[in-house]
Amino acid sequence: MVDLESEVPPLPPRYRFRDLLLGDQGWQNDDRVQVEFYMNENTFKERLKLFFIKNQRSSLRIRLFNFSLKLLSCLLYIIRVLLENPSQGNEWSHIFWVNRSLPLWGLQVSVALISLFETILLGYLSYKGNIWEQILRIPFILEIINAVPFIISIFWPSLRNLFVPVFLNCWLAKHALENMINDLHRAIQRTQSAMFNQVLILISTLLCLIFTCICGIQHLERIGKKLNLFDSLYFCIVTFSTVGFGDVTPETWSSKLFVVAMICVALVVLPIQFEQLAYLWMERQKSGGNYSRHRAQTEKHVVLCVSSLKIDLLMDFLNEFYAHPRLQDYYVVILCPTEMDVQVRRVLQIPMWSQRVIYLQGSALKDQDLLRAKMDDAEACFILSSRCEVDRTSSDHQTILRAWAVKDFAPNCPLYVQILKPENKFHIKFADHVVCEEEFKYAMLALNCICPATSTLITLLVHTSRGQEGQQSPEQWQKMYGRCSGNEVYHIVLEESTFFAEYEGKSFTYASFHAHKKFGVCLIGVRREDNKNILLNPGPRYIMNSTDICFYINITKEENSAFKNQDQQRKSNVSRSFYHGPSRLPVHSIIASMGTVAIDLQDTSCRSASGPTLSLPTEGSKEVRRPSIAPVLEVADTSSIQTCDLLSDQSEDETTPDEEISSNLEYAKGYPPYSPYIGSSPTFCHLLHEKVPFCCLRLDKSCQHNYYEDAKAYGFKNKLIIVAAETAGNGLYNFIVPLRAYYRPKKELNPIVLLLDNPPDMHFLDAICWFPMVYYMVGSIDNLDDLLRCGVTFAANMVVVDKESTMSAEEDYMADAKTIVNVQTLFRLFSSLSIITELTHPANMRFMQFRAKDCYSLALSKLEKKERERGSNLAFMFRLPFAAGRVFSISMLDTLLYQSFVKDYMISITRLLLGLDTTPGSGFLCSMKITAEDLWIRTYARLYQKLCSSTGDVPIGIYRTESQKLTTSESQISISVEEWEDTKDSREQGHHRGNHRNSTSSDQSDHPLLRRKSMQWARRLSRKGPKHSGKTAEKITQQRLNLYRRSERQELAELVKNRMKHLGLSTVGYDEMNDHQSTLSYILINPSPDTRIELNDVVYLIRPDPLAYLPNSEPSRRNSICNVTGQDSREETQL
Repeated sequence: MVDLESEVPPLPPRYRFRDLLLGDQGWQNDDRVQVEFYMNENTFKERLKLFFIKNQRSSLRIRLFNFSLKLLSCLLYIIRVLLENPSQGNEWSHIFWVNRSLPLWGLQVSVALISLFETILLGYLSYKGNIWEQILRIPFILEIINAVPFIISIFWPSLRNLFVPVFLNCWLAKHALENMINDLHRAIQRTQSAMFNQVLILISTLLCLIFTCICGIQHLERIGKKLNLFDSLYFCIVTFSTVGFGDVTPETWSSKLFVVAMICVALVVLPIQFEQLAYLWMERQKSGGNYSRHRAQTEKHVVLCVSSLKIDLLMDFLNEFYAHPRLQDYYVVILCPTEMDVQVRRVLQIPMWSQRVIYLQGSALKDQDLLRAKMDDAEACFILSSRCEVDRTSSDHQTILRAWAVKDFAPNCPLYVQILKPENKFHIKFADHVVCEEEFKYAMLALNCICPATSTLITLLVHTSRGQEGQQSPEQWQKMYGRCSGNEVYHIVLEESTFFAEYEGKSFTYASFHAHKKFGVCLIGVRREDNKNILLNPGPRYIMNSTDICFYINITKEENSAFKNQDQQRKSNVSRSFYHGPSRLPVHSIIASMGTVAIDLQDTSCRSASGPTLSLPTEGSKEVRRPSIAPVLEVADTSSIQTCDLLSDQSEDETTPDEEISSNLEYAKGYPPYSPYIGSSPTFCHLLHEKVPFCCLRLDKSCQHNYYEDAKAYGFKNKLIIVAAETAGNGLYNFIVPLRAYYRPKKELNPIVLLLDNPPDMHFLDAICWFPMVYYMVGSIDNLDDLLRCGVTFAANMVVVDKESTMSAEEDYMADAKTIVNVQTLFRLFSSLSIITELTHPANMRFMQFRAKDCYSLALSKLEKKERERGSNLAFMFRLPFAAGRVFSISMLDTLLYQSFVKDYMISITRLLLGLDTTPGSGFLCSMKITAEDLWIRTYARLYQKLCSSTGDVPIGIYRTESQKLTTSESQISISVEEWEDTKDSREQGHHRGNHRNSTSSDQSDHPLLRRKSMQWARRLSRKGPKHSGKTAEKITQQRLNLYRRSERQELAELVKNRMKHLGLSTVGYDEMNDHQSTLSYILINPSPDTRIELNDVVYLIRPDPLAYLPNSEPSRRNSICNVTGQDSREETQL
């Protein structure tokens, strides 16, 4: 090959220049042949076919011209009938001959010539080898009948008055109209509407039948009654409507025969047309039709894409979406591939939803369906995953494809996507807002173990409510709990705010405390104008700027609030304000009406800014001085801020040398070296210096490194946290991270035991082997031996995660059956264990810790039904397990995605609260418990000031636990008392109500009056028996029930102890008689400043980031300890 190529000499330069000058002429003497393609389209016939048939626009013009000719011929026929004088006599010649003027004849001949020529030409162009197929077509036959006689009359003048049934051209006009509509859809590139075409065909068929009957009757009656066109029209309408007055009837046999023929044609043709129309109408109802372009451009709408639409999901979306006033004019277009469910169809027929919601059956992967939903004009698109699928990964894959399809079709449409698995989240990073279900679920369950009822707190914050739930209840706790549940997170610019404008240039904690004291709002975070990151409680060193965006918790946003300053009232009561302590307390008066809140502003001009503003002297306190609270400084004092050394811990200094030797565990702080999935937010955590071998992670198996085989042998100082799950998914990693975050003290770290149905894979073990005190065990909560081996008797919390394999069932609400029964078994066997359960359906939480004969639970059930009838979106909030944070459903967090359409910051704030994201300078959620030594603070306002002035913490709510002193027997007896006792007790409670709220929870145990009122309420709702019953018999019955119940508990305790002995476990830690059933717990979000704090209250805090307080120089280990419990060396700032 090299030799051959070397033999070919290159062309001389002159030849190459000549070729450049000659251009293509140099190729004329070449052997190459130029080939022309598509020569068949250059023939005369093909060009005509292209003009008359193939080209949509020219074909549309031809058919429109043909349609006009047919209408013109029908119009000429009517003119001929109107100009004709009726002749006398009944001769048959009047049927075959008519009077036609010469100009009219000329017009009809011209129309006939053009029509016949066009018909022949189109027949020639569409000829495919079968001539009879073209000739025997009905349109061609009608054209011959109507056109040929006029053409013959040109050569035979005596036939100019021959009758020609030109009115039959109406059927040709109908045929041309159908073809014209088809060409119109092709020309403008629109999807053809079958319903529109069918309606058009039906209307045109009716018009042609009526017009043919009118003209036929009129002509045949020329030898009869001499009917005009109007009489013929009247007769046809009366006949086809089956009325038949009988005043106008045909006389000749020919007209009668014609009427019979037309009725037969109508009976055959019209039912076929109506059947096709009804079928298309039913199909349209199933598919939902289209959302018109005109509506999309003049109205605002959002699109909801789901794989299957359930009634619970639909109502949650609609109730949350339309809870915001500015969204009332929006339309919701649902795009779902399945047929509409019966319950969904019934709901969408309600007038409130039928005018707002449009259901379209279609797929988001088809551009035609996205065009039907007008996705490119939508304000937003919500894409939800089907969590009830057995294969949740497959459900995520479908969601990802839908998100890609929508982004490809409408790149400017904001996307709100719900994903199930965290490992699939990076595929949809382009979406505007993403909620990963397993991330939020596990982080929330983890915080439930250290901050009780965090799941309830977050659920209430992300639900829209007016705080009117429970206000009709006589229970005081339900009124407070329901009113505080109306608090939500709002935002406003500092300079535009009445709440915060006066605090420009002040510290964040100063603004937060004084805004709460004056307006009752809780400032929790800020965001700089030039920064996208939200900072929760950035601390006292953060100085407020006029352009900062403030995030606060309140009943309603500031724009819907009205302000009243009660200066005159305070001047009239000035003497009482100075000398009586309780009157000095801030008054938090909230009047919720039609979305507007009126807030009483407090006059603080009489208070000194330098002295302690909330120190309240009491009677007889001259000898003993109450501890005071330091004021919150406008600008942070560096010396007063407690610093925190990131690399040290308070527990290190409190550990004795013996404990250090026995522990043999050294923890470091840093970022986890391995993440199980892409997209996890890095979090600073407590880590081991070296990763633990995989064999040592197994709790119940000994290995060469340790010989422990159960939780008791490890000798943990803190109680366990047990997580019962089906598989070790990547989301379970987010359960461990918040419990090992760097701001958790080492001495408070609880051992974590993962009780898994299936063994974990190596990737998951690689991720958790760096965390201290994290173990796993293969077992199930169905097996008592597995529970005892994993240390259930030493556990502080048991978290039961909903299993993926049970999330789908033939009956939807039965998906939680196995979980509920297993948890009920745990509840009966280990009554002192705090069990946190995840359910698929929120409606099933009423079965948690179910007690069939508990009248208080029955009363709560009736209250839930009443709240649902009033239209509440949080009817389940009064269920005791939910209020206490012991049950949770991830579907309750769907509203977080819906609410982010109006509040685009809600997902970020929720992730910061749960510890899923860590922003430098942003605080974290924690809690503190009120002890007997802290009751001197007395009110929530003073607690707010104490925390802000000492540690910079911002409280956001209270978790309160109250005792129920009445036993079941007493409650059963109280239900059957007389009606007059109800009135008597209510009067007594009205007398003692004020004293009850001023007492602490320790005092409540001495007053049985606490539960008497709730029992009266339960009696009113649950009374079924007769008014007069024997109290003695009931007491004996209740004693027998108590004996039976006690024997049952003893039997269960013996069962557990026997199994523990059989397994070689010690029974010392098992307390079978400790029961928490006599308490109720609930959350007060942002309570009023004058709310009394009570013993054992748990206060939710947003604590500043300890890293934000690190000094520039490295301090000594002893001086840089971060006191996470908020202690101070000064006496006046101790809690």
